[in-house]
Order: sequence, then C-alpha cells, then structure tokens
Amino acid sequence: MAIIVNLDVMMAKRKISSQELAEKVGITQANLSILKTNKGKAIRFSTLNKICEVLDCKPGDILDYERDEEHG
Repeated sequence: MAIIVNLDVMMAKRKISSQELAEKVGITQANLSILKTNKGKAIRFSTLNKICEVLDCKPGDILDYERDEEHG
C-alpha cells in the first residue's frame, strides 16, 4: 500500500510556511520535511490532529491512498 502525503498542497492553499507550521504543530522542520516528501514511516495521531487543527482541514485532505501496482 502507498499512503501519499499531500501536506505541501494544503500548506500552499493555506499560505503557511514550513517553519510556521512546524512551530505551531510543535515538530522540527526536519520532521515536517520528512512528512512532506513522503519519506515518513508513521505519524502520531496527536501530530496529525495538530496539523489538521492548524491547517483547518481533515486528515483526508492531506492523506491519500494509492494501491501498489504489484498487489493489483
């Protein structure tokens, strides 16, 4: 399975910088960058909750799912 993080799209819609979002959520810019570039292995629900709170969105606005080609 492939979970796609569209955080950068929502950040652009809300006109918020990585630095500002990281500060408001309480995570490092490095960890935010990992999420934005789809390199993260997991996210805490508390972090996801805070991101959604700051961006005024739902988890489905920033997370998407694509089926792996090999699993059809």
